[in-house]
Amino acid sequence: MKPIQGEVAVVTGGALGLGYAIVKEYARAGMRMAIIDVLADKLMLVTEELRALGADVLPIVADLADADATQAAIDRALAHYGTPRVLVHNAALLRERSMREVTYDQWRMETDIILQAAFILSKAVWEPMIAAGGGSIVYLSSGSGLKGFVKEVAYCPGKHAQEGLMKVLSMEGEPFNIAVNSVTPGALINTPMSDSHYPDELKQNWVDPALIAPAFVYLAKLEARDVTGQRLDAWQIARILAS
Repeated sequence: MKPIQGEVAVVTGGALGLGYAIVKEYARAGMRMAIIDVLADKLMLVTEELRALGADVLPIVADLADADATQAAIDRALAHYGTPRVLVHNAALLRERSMREVTYDQWRMETDIILQAAFILSKAVWEPMIAAGGGSIVYLSSGSGLKGFVKEVAYCPGKHAQEGLMKVLSMEGEPFNIAVNSVTPGALINTPMSDSHYPDELKQNWVDPALIAPAFVYLAKLEARDVTGQRLDAWQIARILAS
């Protein structure tokens, strides 16, 4: 598989939770990183931590619900580092609201962060990855990408649509050796988003996202000739790598 030391990763939502675990793992693997997040203060703290470990990091503060801001963020990452080996679109927003409660603007915000940003980011790296002879695009999914849940009027449609985008791009990317996959955590993970939505009984069994982060090194190495168009399980991959 493709070596990744010195290669470039673009990761969204890297200031907290699973995204934070992913960027730390990429730093350990020697990758250079553009990290895109809306949480400016937390992003700066993560950047300082990673740079103290010797990592080459470009923090980019951007609201991924805003199309222009998303385009500007990925343009900045490409201008700074060139073609990424991997794009990980991890950022998402989940606000539990019923159809009677949700407004159109609230619905758009959640779906735009999940789907609109996935399209803009992938479109920006598509031609550079073709020119480079391949790459890996990874979308974070969950059970909400396959099933419906009460009060996930925006989040579920966004994740379902992102799965559809993955399937189409995997077919279009295969001739150019671009792997496009979705990845689900595969386990209940202890993140700020989970903390606000999991009932107490589920929190008894959740795991530290750092335990599944090694799977994302494997995902960064993927090319279409390896695996593409799949819905992968990060917990399962991490356990295989550890065995």
